[in-house]
Amino acid sequence: MRITNICTAFGFLNFVVGGAMILVVSQKQKMTQRQIATKFTQFVDGAPTPFHSVQQAIKRLEISGFERIREDVTWGMGAVKAGGKYYYTRNSSTIVAFAVGTQFKAGNAFKVIGAHTDSPALKVKPVSKKDGGGIEQVAAECYGGGLWYTWFDRDLGVAGRAIVRSGDTGFKETLIHIKKPILKIPSLAIHLQSSEQRASLKINKEDHIIPMLGLIDDNLNNAGTSDARHHSSFMNAIAENAGCAPQDILDIELTLCDTQNAQIGGVADDFVFSPRLDNQMHCFTSLEALCNHCDSNELEADEDCSVVVLFDHEECGSQSNVGAGSPIMRDAVVRISGVFTNDPEIFHISLNKSILFSADGAHAVCPNYMSVHDKLHSPRLGEGTVIKTNDNQRYATNGVTGFLVRELARKHNIKVQEFMVRNDCPCGTTIGPIIAANTGIRTVDIGVPQWSMHSIRETCSVNDIASNLQLLTAFFKDIRKIDKSLSTL
Repeated sequence: MRITNICTAFGFLNFVVGGAMILVVSQKQKMTQRQIATKFTQFVDGAPTPFHSVQQAIKRLEISGFERIREDVTWGMGAVKAGGKYYYTRNSSTIVAFAVGTQFKAGNAFKVIGAHTDSPALKVKPVSKKDGGGIEQVAAECYGGGLWYTWFDRDLGVAGRAIVRSGDTGFKETLIHIKKPILKIPSLAIHLQSSEQRASLKINKEDHIIPMLGLIDDNLNNAGTSDARHHSSFMNAIAENAGCAPQDILDIELTLCDTQNAQIGGVADDFVFSPRLDNQMHCFTSLEALCNHCDSNELEADEDCSVVVLFDHEECGSQSNVGAGSPIMRDAVVRISGVFTNDPEIFHISLNKSILFSADGAHAVCPNYMSVHDKLHSPRLGEGTVIKTNDNQRYATNGVTGFLVRELARKHNIKVQEFMVRNDCPCGTTIGPIIAANTGIRTVDIGVPQWSMHSIRETCSVNDIASNLQLLTAFFKDIRKIDKSLSTL
């Protein structure tokens, strides 16, 4: 046995035994994995909504020297420079960040990681004031395809944005995050259900998923409110969080959220128990990978443009002005290319060379439900990032793009796994096929494996976070070298 390589950045020890490479997890690696996972929990705790996720992204990008630019102004020649790092936002819920390689020229490739900022959730309705049985209630809409029964009996706060008066004639957006559990959705006591009702667990989303706010206070309600659409007590709590008077709040866009923070758990600290793993996980790892690429001086020799786009509205189909179905991705390539050339044909050349990693959660096999997975495609927690394939184009991976990620993983000694759904099982989808169809960019779907996808609390592996970050960092560094080495038909 002899040591052949030590990767100091991640603490991997590679041994050759009888000609075979064996990966041993050192104590240094485990500590690094724990530190990365802890950093992620801090990120997700601060990102209860897409608006907060974008703000978290901005904080991280600005630490690495990214500059803010705006979509609503002209990008003339020189507005974006080779070697520069930039970001812009749309609707405060979608963000585009990009770093232009110092060696970039018009017509070169865009290396893109796409993820999404939203998660299934309950959103406060425009008219939320309800009551019954002496209880103030807050009407909420089911957003996306959540496992709604998991929201019952949880301690719930609210987060989002409010439109607030600013001075005599102005208005401004203000972030709201009430971490105190002010809402609860009670489940029905077992004694009040028949055995048939318990077995079927039928939930009426309109009747049963109405959060409880508090006891009706006749004195408070009779005192009037700044907005008759909502309970005074609810608006007072929002105003206190916003640091303004209730009458200064003119509109709200709020989401219910779990007040329990993300936790590292399991008997040996193997797991992350968290809300919104889908898809704050890849918002975090993609941003970290982009910043790592810039902070490690890789940008100096880079001939391409490295991009992270975090879209809103994936969970309801991406068809909005801030979703993956919008022109955002195509606009980014057009506008960045346009700073370096006036030739419109160059844009199409760049698209043809470009590659996108669509990063979203993957389904890990759970020992309690082994039969729902194809035995040959059963990703496990702790075994690395998953390459997701569906020949019916629910995922965008094909033979070439799948090869590129597998070869990238092989080159950097990173574990990857494979996933396809069973033939008798439905398949979810991602932003990957949408962006591929809208732009023509070659795309592969990948993601960290997790349990309980779309639950209010999801689970992934600590070391898969670090492994995914390593893979995405390697993507910005080496994917184009591998791509150029491939001769296609």
